[in-house]
Amino acid sequence: MSHLPLPKLLESTAKIRFPDCDPFNHLNNSRYLDYIINAREDQILDAYQFDSHKIARETGLAWVIAQHQIAYLAPAMLMEEVCIQTRMLSFTDRIIQIEALMWNQDKTVLKTLMWTRLAHFNLRTMRSHTHSEEFLSLFSSVVDPLPTDIGFEERIKQLRVKV
Repeated sequence: MSHLPLPKLLESTAKIRFPDCDPFNHLNNSRYLDYIINAREDQILDAYQFDSHKIARETGLAWVIAQHQIAYLAPAMLMEEVCIQTRMLSFTDRIIQIEALMWNQDKTVLKTLMWTRLAHFNLRTMRSHTHSEEFLSLFSSVVDPLPTDIGFEERIKQLRVKV
């Protein structure tokens, strides 16, 4: 039985809803994080059957946000259908780095770039925790590093050239 490789770039869509918008019908800045985090949770569950909430309940191990970097490049508008792409850029024995892109529906306008660092954490001891071999194996199969070691600002420039 052959195993197909797991996808590295995950993608889903979302519709921008009224309660999440400011008076100008733009998605409120803080809500971008919610849309992206929710999309990533759904994507990894669908693609990898990876349920971080179930893992936390059963083992006391979770990933906590250590850092966000976000650039708001174009507004997401009320009732607009957006495409959210996510990928794991890198990982260590205790950290994972995720990239998220929010595009318009046909992926011609980049609305947001977000990088998130998540620390593996033991909720019972309240300390950082090393990733198990099982997690490291999964991460090795889905990590999708950028072609060169570039910073956040350079990544924005790189993406703007592609569009």
